[in-house]
Amino acid sequence: QVQLVESGGGLVQAGGSLRLSCTASGRTFSSYAVGWFRQAPGKEREFTAAISWSGSRKYYADSVKGRFTISRDNAKNTVYLQMNSLKPEDTAVYYCAEGPIVALTTLHPADFRSWGQGTQVTVSS
Repeated sequence: QVQLVESGGGLVQAGGSLRLSCTASGRTFSSYAVGWFRQAPGKEREFTAAISWSGSRKYYADSVKGRFTISRDNAKNTVYLQMNSLKPEDTAVYYCAEGPIVALTTLHPADFRSWGQGTQVTVSS
């Protein structure tokens, strides 16, 4: 069973940048899709970005397109989320999750099976 650990969250001013990392242990997750999701207080968990096992396919929510970049280093068992031009509305707990490739057809949280504990991102105005 894979364990996912997110890191890199913190407090940043609007317009700033953060890079989140999601590192897997227990087994390699190089054959799986990985997604980033976020959940703001009082809101449902929402899709943010996802990447295929090879890194050749990437998906983004419209709200982050052009500002966030997802990437992966399978040799390090790590997926990254580079977040630039951050806005106060990006404030949320960010989670990474692993799923089968078919999860990339829905990008729905229910289709991703293993989740990390989350990392808080707070963007001040």
